[in-house]
Formats: sequence, C-alpha cells, structure tokens
Amino acid sequence: MEICTIMVLWVFGYGSLVWNPGFDFDEKVIGFIRDYRRVFDLACIDHRGTPENPARTLTLEPKEGSICWGAAFCIRGGPEREREAMEYLERRECEYDQKTIMNFYEDEDSLEPTLTGVVVFTSTFDKVLNKYYLGPAPLEQMAGQIATASGPCGNNRDYLFRLEKALFDIGHEDDMVIELANEVRNILGKVGKGLILKEKKNLIGPMTHLPFMSFISGVQVHQLAETAAVAMDS
Repeated sequence: MEICTIMVLWVFGYGSLVWNPGFDFDEKVIGFIRDYRRVFDLACIDHRGTPENPARTLTLEPKEGSICWGAAFCIRGGPEREREAMEYLERRECEYDQKTIMNFYEDEDSLEPTLTGVVVFTSTFDKVLNKYYLGPAPLEQMAGQIATASGPCGNNRDYLFRLEKALFDIGHEDDMVIELANEVRNILGKVGKGLILKEKKNLIGPMTHLPFMSFISGVQVHQLAETAAVAMDS
C-alpha cells in the first residue's frame, strides 16, 4: 500500500505579511506568538528606504510575558509549493538573517499551542553580525526616520500606518505601533502646516488643494505603480 504524506508549511507574519502576504496560501489564521514583541530596529534599504536613508521596519525582540499578534499562513500541497513560497519569502525578507521555529496560539487563556513548528523570520541583534540591525532609538528619532525614508516600494510612513490599520482590522492593536504612528503624524503635521503657510503666500487665485495634508491622516502621498515592487514589500 502506498503511503501519501501531505506537506504543510505554516509561516507567521507580524508586519506587512498581515495585510500583504504576496504568495498563494491555503489558510490564514489570526493568532499570536508568546515571549516576543515587535520593535522597529531593522533597516530596509531596498523596499521602503535606501542605503543613504534606510527605513525602519519590524523585527522581533525576545520579551518574557509579551505576546505578538499577527497571522499564520498555511501552504499545503507538497514540496514544490513549499519551495516556491519560501523562495519568495526569502527574497522579500532578505534583511532577516534567521528563521525561527515557534509555537502559535489563538487563545490567550490557554498554554496549549494551536500550531507547532511555525516559521518566523527574525534577526540577529548584533550590528557586527547583522548589517541590517539598527538597534533601538528614542521615539522622536525613530519617528523622524520613518517620516522621511522612502524607496522603490513606497515610503516608510505608509508601512507603519498600514501596520497600524492591519492590527486594528484583526482586533489586536499594538500600543507601541500606535504611539510611534502618532509621533510620525505629529512630525508630518508640523511639516505640512509649514509648507501650507508658505504655499498660501505664493498663490495667485483660489487655492485648489492643500499640499501635504494627506501626511496628517497617513494616506499615501506618492502615487507609485504597485506591481511586483509591492509584492516584495517587507
């Protein structure tokens, strides 16, 4: 009798994978991992930043007692589908130098995991060993960097604002993400108001629009062609 083994791969997303997985999957489950928290300590120089002005994107920091909500994606169907998904993710998540196997949970009151052996892209917390690791920084410094960085996939602030919305949509907001997003809005609001006042002085005839107002609400400013570049967003 021939025995058929069904291959199953689970990948946990805690950043842009939550709203933009970019690969074919068979199932999506909302849940969390234990003893880790999000931090904006990783540089992105090819998606939403450049080598000269790197973006700040997410990685995970061990923190006992913390939980990090996100989404687990399942790929079924054998080694070929698994290989295609992992090749795509490794290109997309090229700043992450580790793949960590973790347990995944759905119920905060239970210590029994829903899934085991879930793949999570993580980083080495060492600036020598990991060239993409920026390390922590004060809130205002991080917000200033996020407010100004941009790259082929768009600007850094939209990554943050979309993350904030995605976590709201799944019903599990992150206080750190909200605080950082509000600080970025504060910075962009000040810049926007200054530019608006300057523009008003030079206007001839009625004002038809207010430049940079979309910064304040977090709506994307740059109209980019969202094709393969968006699919490779990190």
